[in-house]
Amino acid sequence: MATSCFAERLAKQVPLSDAEKKALARLEENPRKIKRGGMIQRVNDTVTELFVLREGRVMSFVILPDGSRQILRVYFPGDFIGSASTIYSKAPESLVALSDVIVCPFDKHALRRLLEEYPRVAALLFLLSNAERVAMTDRLAALGRTSAKARVASFLLDMFDRLRVTDDSIVDSFDLKLTQEEIGDSIGLTSVHVNRMIRQMEQEGLISRSNGRIILNDMARLEEIGHYTNRLKDIDLDWLPVS
Repeated sequence: MATSCFAERLAKQVPLSDAEKKALARLEENPRKIKRGGMIQRVNDTVTELFVLREGRVMSFVILPDGSRQILRVYFPGDFIGSASTIYSKAPESLVALSDVIVCPFDKHALRRLLEEYPRVAALLFLLSNAERVAMTDRLAALGRTSAKARVASFLLDMFDRLRVTDDSIVDSFDLKLTQEEIGDSIGLTSVHVNRMIRQMEQEGLISRSNGRIILNDMARLEEIGHYTNRLKDIDLDWLPVS
């Protein structure tokens, strides 16, 4: 059976049947390599494709009226990219590769067949889309109501929790693979301010840095500082249809 990184991602929530795995694998039959900085989708493009991310990292963003960039989401391997585009004919956001990536595009209308034939997969997509929405709501609230230190702490914890969903080797550290400008554009800070907060947290022993990795030394304290809730934890699955 062909493997599917998207199926592996969903199977972290609930075991999938062989038929469900095969259906999800069909979405990844046409992998496409894109170099770092490559544009995958531009805002207001006609939406014909959705994507599964197999390797690398991708970000969604919009350009604000003053010309600044707001990063909406950073995507990791196994993520479904384009849930916001399923309900519009024109793309509401741009997508760009943050590293060399492999994306698996599939026709938007292929989603209809998947949802019709596999209602439990449809329910899982609904579940993950809403978890993503709640996490974005948390970040929106943080942008207006919390300190720079809290925003950086929460952002690092969110990356850590999302990466370890599909990488069991992650225990207390992860590869950052983001510039301080990219972090700042995600949480409404300048790169200088991000740098200052990261250095401060290092000095306080909350985190360490080594060869591009962030080590979380005191997660409980970071969660307290960041007013952070892991939205991928304690998800209620009792309502899901049976396979």
